[in-house]
Amino acid sequence: MLVLGIESSCDETSAAVVSGGRRILSNVIASQVDLHALYGGVVPEIASRKHMEAIMPVIDQALGEAKATLEDIEGIAATRGPGLVGSILVGLSTAKAIAFAKNLPFVGVNHIAGHIAAAFLVEEPPAFPFAALVVSGGHTNIYVVEDFGRINLVGQTRDDAAGEAFDKAAKMLDLGYPGGVVIDELAARGDPQKIKFPRPMKDSFDFSFSGLKTALLNYLKTREQPITDDEMSDISASFQQAIVDVLVEKTVRAAEAASVSTIVVSGGVAANRRLRHCFQAACEEKGIELHVPPPVLCTDNAAMIAAYGSMLLEKGVRHGYDIKALSRWPLGLMDL
Repeated sequence: MLVLGIESSCDETSAAVVSGGRRILSNVIASQVDLHALYGGVVPEIASRKHMEAIMPVIDQALGEAKATLEDIEGIAATRGPGLVGSILVGLSTAKAIAFAKNLPFVGVNHIAGHIAAAFLVEEPPAFPFAALVVSGGHTNIYVVEDFGRINLVGQTRDDAAGEAFDKAAKMLDLGYPGGVVIDELAARGDPQKIKFPRPMKDSFDFSFSGLKTALLNYLKTREQPITDDEMSDISASFQQAIVDVLVEKTVRAAEAASVSTIVVSGGVAANRRLRHCFQAACEEKGIELHVPPPVLCTDNAAMIAAYGSMLLEKGVRHGYDIKALSRWPLGLMDL
């Protein structure tokens, strides 16, 4: 089945053509990061307007790179939520219009499920069951995935997502946006043990990063001298390590508690080099098989939406044109 996927949940406009739910024929992403960097974060109204400008050129480019036309497409999958409703509506409405005009089966996809499905767009995908950490600017959740019809939530953030914590820390340090990328680069030159930041909620599978942000703020308030470049690298490395330690420890512990020997890590923060390194080391020590998609499939993209959408379509799932965009959509509810 040749499926056209459309993703517009936040500030990336993406379209992809995927064959058989596994083979990427094209995956085009138009980023708005430079525009939102002016404001230190994503501005929803601007994001939705830019999606409207980009959506059709991105779809045309995706079809062109796949050497396909709409006549070749056998199904349409688009992000339905969770995310920014104004942004989601652009992609979802476009997908509905194409499906209606071409009389094609259509499904609305859970964005988080798409991140998990990204792990299946590589040559050696994971085998069920596995523990999955979805970690991004909007989500920090652990699941046990028995199969794509049985995804069970184990833990989630009680306040900020890990990616949001990176962005807010970067704003405190006046490092610019997106914060995760800048901190990752600076941390590579710093000492991750230099500053003792807390590791919150150690005894739970849930996450909380608000206290960690407060610890950084309090540390900055105690300083009397300007921060040097070396000190900025140490602060970045120490803050990053606190987040990484919590993510790795809780996910590994969740996998052990569920008696699964495979972990999948996905979402935008999964592109972080320190996170990948520490997960690899921890999984090797515990004898756990680790799967992390390549960075381009960690960030928001339409190939992952097409992959999960293909599975739904192959199961015979069809959605009507009356489905609504959802800002919140807990994974496991209304998926099938």
